[in-house]
Amino acid sequence: MMNYGVNDLGYYGDFGGAYIPEMLYPNIEELRQQYLDITSDEAFVAEFNQLMKDYVGRPSPLYRAKRFSEKYGANIFFKREDLNHTGSHKINNAIGQILLAIKLGKKRIIAETGAGQHGVATATVCALKGIECVVYMGEIDMERQAPNVARMKMLGATVIPATSGSKTLKDATNEAMRDWINNPVDTHYIIGSVVGPYPYPDMVARFQSIISEETKKQLLEQTGKELPDYAMACVGGGSNAMGMFYHFLDDESVKLIAVEAAGKGVDTGHSAATTMLGREGILHGSRTILMQTDDGQVVEPYSISAGLDYPGIGPQHAHLYKINRAQYVSITDDEALQAGLLCCQLEGIIPAIETAHALAYLDKMKFNTDDNVVICLSGRGDKDLTTYINHFGF
Repeated sequence: MMNYGVNDLGYYGDFGGAYIPEMLYPNIEELRQQYLDITSDEAFVAEFNQLMKDYVGRPSPLYRAKRFSEKYGANIFFKREDLNHTGSHKINNAIGQILLAIKLGKKRIIAETGAGQHGVATATVCALKGIECVVYMGEIDMERQAPNVARMKMLGATVIPATSGSKTLKDATNEAMRDWINNPVDTHYIIGSVVGPYPYPDMVARFQSIISEETKKQLLEQTGKELPDYAMACVGGGSNAMGMFYHFLDDESVKLIAVEAAGKGVDTGHSAATTMLGREGILHGSRTILMQTDDGQVVEPYSISAGLDYPGIGPQHAHLYKINRAQYVSITDDEALQAGLLCCQLEGIIPAIETAHALAYLDKMKFNTDDNVVICLSGRGDKDLTTYINHFGF
């Protein structure tokens, strides 16, 4: 990643860095100094790969969606992250970080979660390794993602509601940061996306890069070409998208499309379309693009999908947006729900509402018949059935 990777100071162009309270400096510094050595160690790599294969069920299939391909007049492929253990891409990063935490001698794990998929993945790996787990989750998200809350509790995690602000992902992240400041020595914070202070955005992207690494091999096998014409993914903080884009960044022929949540519409005041509505500033420890008022207060985001309901994007995404390496677009709640239903009825796959945002953007694109289009199917829709039911009246 010559042009688009992180530099020695933890920046992607103008974005990144570690804007953190002094209390957290030792933790972040410990991570920064050790994460590359630990994660490239032979024993670490062997255990990570073995768990990916035998526990997560990787490689996840690259599936040519035949009826979608017919509808949109191109070769549409789904990278099936929804088939991973726990139902999304989140497990890739959770496994990487739990192994890292153990190597650093940590005895307690904290995490934040929006849709609950990262919380479930973190609770899962903590159960696997017998480590205490505390997950912070916005009170509103706990209501709309109740099955995932139950899963986390069954897996032995303590789930603590965030009751401040909008009571969603941003507030859960604030609470987790606060916990970490109070418990710096024995605790590792497993951040669930490519956000936060350096080295988190780089670390999470590396663990998720397995998505595009596998895609290249699978695409070569199925089409004779390892590079797609388009790589697409939904973006909240942006870890599934960064995983999908990672090994294609330096190949300018691959068009990268990141789909944000427009909510009820970009101009309605109920939206999470960060790149359209945001400007540069500091959020959760890094310089990025975020939705904010004129005096710099974070604007509450809105999306029907809890996993995209975030007021910023990861710093690497902010960089890709600013230099036009990737196209950032947005899709409304209604468009996403319709696309989710279409995927159910054309392909027999119920996608997470997050993923459905990426699928919905196909309607706005024009393809050549021989274009290869890969969409990261980031998660499955079990967790969203209530939302689908309420919307469509099933």
